[in-house]
Amino acid sequence: MNSSRADACRPGAGLTVRKGILWVVGTLLAAAVALFSYRYVLGIGIVAPLIVDNTQRHPWLVVHVAGAATALLLGPLQFLPRLRARHRAVHRWIGRTYAVSCLVGGAAGLMLALGTSTGRLSTVGFGLLAVIWTLTTAMAWRYALKRNFVEHRRWMIRSFVLTLAAVTLRLYLPVAELLPVPIVDSYRAISFLCWIPNLIAAELYLRATARGSTGTAA
Repeated sequence: MNSSRADACRPGAGLTVRKGILWVVGTLLAAAVALFSYRYVLGIGIVAPLIVDNTQRHPWLVVHVAGAATALLLGPLQFLPRLRARHRAVHRWIGRTYAVSCLVGGAAGLMLALGTSTGRLSTVGFGLLAVIWTLTTAMAWRYALKRNFVEHRRWMIRSFVLTLAAVTLRLYLPVAELLPVPIVDSYRAISFLCWIPNLIAAELYLRATARGSTGTAA
């Protein structure tokens, strides 16, 4: 059996391939949303009606987009094993920039949540996202400083799935347009749906990998 076929037959090889495909798809979606969102920073294009009516749009929209879009672009790079292993200094500096971007984006996101035009429910949904996104990123940074890289990785996963709320939100919006429900009501639901399933999926993944590691060690 040649080496390529042997590698394909290794336990966990299929899982590695699936992870790779998921990383590529997630990275492309994150990059597309980030690059499209930078138009707000550059002042190009039309601002969505629900954002126009946000009472905190000035100046917090530009600040939020600058932080969140940068985090979307940099986040996937932190999950590349070769980058971590071969270019640790690069990994650290990307990580610091990602963390600062999340903290800035989260703080500005909280301000935007307070000014949302779709009511208190949206304020709660997006406000919780901003707070939890900030906290998970701060925890990831804290564990990195303590050189507890196992916990650092776990909190980084939580942080990044919340960063990806920008992607899932935009996946829900076209669906919401097709539903026989007022867009304002859909937006209120999306303020929770764009991040809670992401966080649940991350926790399920972390628990499954923790059980796998325990089983392997035993």
